[in-house]
Amino acid sequence: MSAATAASDWTALGAINSLMAAALPAMAAQGPWTPAERAALAALRQLHLQAEHCAKLASDQLAAKLGELQGRKEGWVAYAMSNPDHDNLDELRNRSEAADTGTTA
Repeated sequence: MSAATAASDWTALGAINSLMAAALPAMAAQGPWTPAERAALAALRQLHLQAEHCAKLASDQLAAKLGELQGRKEGWVAYAMSNPDHDNLDELRNRSEAADTGTTA
């Protein structure tokens, strides 16, 4: 989990999270945790909190970048539409409309 977090490997972290969600309840059903198991569980919990924190930061950064790109879209479209060499104005308009509505062009 630590390596996946450091690499921002969200696919691996998702798989690890799913595995934990399935394995931990099954392990808990086997009886009381031993001191060593409790220590391992505490370490796992700490790694999970770190991964969650990193995922939140990455999500916030992505949201900010998408907001920045959305804010510039109108200027890009205006520039492209004023450029007489642009051969695909209809395609550009369709992409712009798709971005506004969340659909694909």
